Amino acid sequence: MSQNLTQSKTHLVGSADASPQQYLTFSLGGEVFALGILNVKEIIEFGNITEIPMMPAFIRGVINLRGAVVPVIDLSARFGGPASTVSRRTCIVIVELGEGEERQDLGVIVDAVNEVLEIPRSEIEPPPTFGAKIRADFIQGMGKVEGHFVIILNVDRVLSPQEITMLASMSSNGNGTEEE
Repeated sequence: MSQNLTQSKTHLVGSADASPQQYLTFSLGGEVFALGILNVKEIIEFGNITEIPMMPAFIRGVINLRGAVVPVIDLSARFGGPASTVSRRTCIVIVELGEGEERQDLGVIVDAVNEVLEIPRSEIEPPPTFGAKIRADFIQGMGKVEGHFVIILNVDRVLSPQEITMLASMSSNGNGTEEE
């Protein structure tokens, strides 16, 4: 029985490699970025963020999401740019990071959410080795959509494991003052 399950999983993985992948696209600082839709839990309106002292500049604070404390990062600041300017289209995309039991919800401030796109694997180029405005390890690939490139983010690399651990402790304690 388990052999059949293993064979069917292998078959599914093999066929999934050829199929288009779905991505949520969003604008940030005039660029179009994408996140794998499987990492995205929800999109919420930009609201009150409680600032936490002694945090890196790209961590804007935390929000209360149905009783859970969720850290919010400013992707623009994380990429080395200025802090995001809030407008009426500014959203917080709730993503899930980590693997197995070490899952962490995280809010990401974006200028505007665009759409969900299917990008075939054949239309995704490897990340550039230079010339991008953000670190190459943050980029999973460059998707070609209607003659333009969309930067597909590697969401698990945007934050290091140490930063994810720090954010997880913020969520469980409700504050960010715990020292490592």
